[in-house]
Amino acid sequence: MPLFNVYPLYNVTPVSGKGVSVYDEEGTEYLDFYGGHAVISIGHSHPKYVEAVSEQVAKLGFYSNAIQNPLQNELADKLEAFSDCKDYELFLCNSGAEANENALKLASFKTGKSRVVAFKNGFHGRTSAAVAATDNSNIIAPINAQQKVTILELNDVLGVKAELEKGDVCAVIVEFIQGVGGLDQGTAEFFEQVDALCKLNNTFFIADEVQSGYGRSGKFFAFQHYKVTPDVISIAKGMGNGFPVGGVLIHPDIEAKFGMLGTTFGGNHLACAAGLAVLNTLEEENLIENVNKVSEYFISEAKKIQQIKNIKGRGLMLGLEFDFEVAELRKKLIYEHHIFTGGASNKKLIRILPPLTVTTAHIDAFFVALKSALLNL
Repeated sequence: MPLFNVYPLYNVTPVSGKGVSVYDEEGTEYLDFYGGHAVISIGHSHPKYVEAVSEQVAKLGFYSNAIQNPLQNELADKLEAFSDCKDYELFLCNSGAEANENALKLASFKTGKSRVVAFKNGFHGRTSAAVAATDNSNIIAPINAQQKVTILELNDVLGVKAELEKGDVCAVIVEFIQGVGGLDQGTAEFFEQVDALCKLNNTFFIADEVQSGYGRSGKFFAFQHYKVTPDVISIAKGMGNGFPVGGVLIHPDIEAKFGMLGTTFGGNHLACAAGLAVLNTLEEENLIENVNKVSEYFISEAKKIQQIKNIKGRGLMLGLEFDFEVAELRKKLIYEHHIFTGGASNKKLIRILPPLTVTTAHIDAFFVALKSALLNL
């Protein structure tokens, strides 16, 4: 049976990984500065991660949410303590899109409203309401387009105010650092005013931290760079370091009811073991501190390259913008220099999303390769 052909693929076949590198079937090493879409947080095949997942699957990999699972409580408590998100409650699911679907569903349940405000170049998933809130008409089918979504320009406070005052908006959903859209960020004034407007108009403020969360921005969550209190926080990607896991942090003002949300696989034993291994490693190895140190070094080195016109993002969620489309440059980096990087809807931008264990030596290797690739374009 052929695979349904929806992914344009590079001709590289990784078969193993360790730390910041992956290896193909011939043993060629590739420096991973993309982390599989920002998924690899603590490095490929981290020993403590491998041990935790292996031990758990040998005991019990899965049972449904019809029974007690103390690992869920352990994960929730650890997440609360390390993220400093006090008093939120945790619902576990399997992916970022699913997390955003549940965040939007909660907003509609709580407010009794159905319209969503989202922002230009935003990306929130490829399913149902999440894709409707994504600014890409190419991936929105007619069934998705039935959702009521208004797309505004980032930083348009007056636009947000006007829409919320119409009284039918259940949620404003925002990435504090845009991922696929190209690393744009709103201003502190914008985020803080939107938070206030949501609270004034019985509207949920949803922080989509699927890509920017778990330390990647230099704080545990990107919204923590601002004075805001989201009603709901959606998480995934780096949460499981490659294991499919997602979640929604829910403000205590929202009362849970049986059947309100649900999932077969969410919060299974194996997912919780993976999630706990990630949190423990982030803490024990001071990886958020490393993010800030390495990010500062990366930015200082990037500023030395004349062809780089703009450096976007923060932490280890960065973008290098050029004055030309970068598809050929990324191919050179992969095939000639064996370095993975990411693309964006901004065709002139390379996304940099390495594991949070990356070192300044890895950064040096990247820039040596980038300079060489630029010379030979």
